Amino acid sequence: MDQDPSEAPGYDAAVVDLLGVLAYGELTAFIRMAADCDVAPTLSLKSQMGQLATTDYLHYQQLSEHMVGRGIDPEAAMAPFVAPIAAFHERTRPRGWLEGLVKAYVGDGIAKDFYREMSAFVDEETQGVMQGALEDAGHADFVVQIVRDSIRTDRSTAGRLALWGRRLLGEALSQAQAVAVEREAMAALLVGGGVDLGEVGRMFTRLTDNHQRRMTRMGLDS
Repeated sequence: MDQDPSEAPGYDAAVVDLLGVLAYGELTAFIRMAADCDVAPTLSLKSQMGQLATTDYLHYQQLSEHMVGRGIDPEAAMAPFVAPIAAFHERTRPRGWLEGLVKAYVGDGIAKDFYREMSAFVDEETQGVMQGALEDAGHADFVVQIVRDSIRTDRSTAGRLALWGRRLLGEALSQAQAVAVEREAMAALLVGGGVDLGEVGRMFTRLTDNHQRRMTRMGLDS
């Protein structure tokens, strides 16, 4: 990328959008995972899920504090994304705690991969804050073993979760595309950063490839 990202048209508005959608995504991830702790079948799983929820909330706090430091109102920045994110979660409502865990692992994984891609178009300080919020330190890896154990116990689980993973992929990619294209400031950031349609296509291919690797780790067909 040859151009200074801050010189892209609508750059400031795009940064507000990126920080807002990422912060609200982390806040909703915290709320969903904290709620799922109640239905986890063991104390160990409740603890692991609680740790993941805590990590999500810490990321939300970091992003909010960064926005305040830049003179951005976090609530105003998040507000445009409340309805679309709620619609996404309504379309991908899990049936039981196991589907909820898979959603947290692959669904949130796709979203975070997308924001990592978008972080390439912002200034170094914002990029650092975004990358920090996208790091889970492996806290979600426990889901892999849970899914593998479930498959060994009941082979029919594999087919059901594989279908669920494919559905999550389609919905998450559609959500990412809407964020990248329908928000004028973000679309301008991509264009201003010299990204053509071919590169956008390659970006979504990378998102799909990463999703397939996560599915494989869980022992599921993608």
